[in-house]
Amino acid sequence: MATFEFKLPDLGEGVVEGEIVKWLVKPGDVVEEDQGVVELMTDKATVTVPSPQRGKVLQTFGLEGDLAKVHSVIAAIETDGVGAPVAVGQTVPAPAKVEARAKAPEASSKADATRPVLATPVTRRMAREHGLDLGAIAGSGTQGRVTKVDVLAALDAGAGAVATETFARATGSRPAPLAHSAEDQRIPLRGLRKKIAEKMVRSKFTAPHFTFVEEMDATELVALRKRLNETLEKSGDKTKLSFLPFIVKALVASLRKFPHLNANMDEATQELVVRGTYNLGIAAATPDGLTVAVLKDADRLSIPALSAEIQRLGNAARERKLKMEELTGGTFTITSLGQTGGLFATPIINHPEVAILGVHKMRKRPVVIDNEIVIREMMYLSLSFDHRVIDGSVGAEFTYELIRYLERPERLFLELA
Repeated sequence: MATFEFKLPDLGEGVVEGEIVKWLVKPGDVVEEDQGVVELMTDKATVTVPSPQRGKVLQTFGLEGDLAKVHSVIAAIETDGVGAPVAVGQTVPAPAKVEARAKAPEASSKADATRPVLATPVTRRMAREHGLDLGAIAGSGTQGRVTKVDVLAALDAGAGAVATETFARATGSRPAPLAHSAEDQRIPLRGLRKKIAEKMVRSKFTAPHFTFVEEMDATELVALRKRLNETLEKSGDKTKLSFLPFIVKALVASLRKFPHLNANMDEATQELVVRGTYNLGIAAATPDGLTVAVLKDADRLSIPALSAEIQRLGNAARERKLKMEELTGGTFTITSLGQTGGLFATPIINHPEVAILGVHKMRKRPVVIDNEIVIREMMYLSLSFDHRVIDGSVGAEFTYELIRYLERPERLFLELA
């Protein structure tokens, strides 16, 4: 018999750790090969990690809510094969607590506030832009030099710590815990909600946002959708087209004319990566929180095919069945409030993308056309852009190009059929 060190495997594109959501086994259980051992929440999705071998679970490392790093030991399994010996009860570095990681910069700063900080001007500027104290970051370079990689690691260690440090610099004080009474309820941010919070804070503190809002006349789009749905119904096709496939097609056509908006910002190299594919994120509300599924190669799909794929991704998101590849690789995101209401909102960019489109409720309203008052289907679009790489004039031109396609949707069939 041997004891196998089960190390957390690579979880996919850029994922270096995950929060333990639920252990599916306990010490003493016998697991089969490929049987799920633990559920982990990454910044992309909740994934079930299977056992690579059959055996008896001797020990698990980490509690629910802890962070497990890729390649760290998460369980000891007794097997019939040869493995790395781990004695039961032996101390193996357990995943670090989320809270401990968030507090680490502050603790380090108090303990060693007077030491000189070695860092290049670029690194210092990066830390300053993100509100980080270089003295609170452990340097991995020669003689303890703080590198850009160290700064990025500090950012990943907890967006809450970044927000707290920025607040402290802006106001000269740190936020104190709120007073509470016995009638109050404290709800810790955990799981997907915590990941959403971290990603949104990082996006807002990384990319200087500006939002451009304009209204559009959707009357012809409404009529076209109605005609196509009637045609599909008469042919026996049960597909029911929503407005999203048309918006996707209009976005692809507009992005082809403004390729710098179909891009990701590489923070490590400070380069804009203009993507050659059109992988559009579709934000969907789920019981766990907002999830962005990625519609791959949107330019290659017909409108009915887009409708079916959007529906499939939405169902998979709500049922927690999205695969990792369906949550990564996005180049531009659409968030739709649908019929919820409201005139417009200011959407937060889905970092590292550089732009996002907010689609809002259609309303019949009186408008003036050719000096006459008529009733039209009107709708607001709100687009947020990363002002580091997208100028205000470009954002406005892109918005009007998108509106031209949506107000004259027949152009989509001429250019993108």
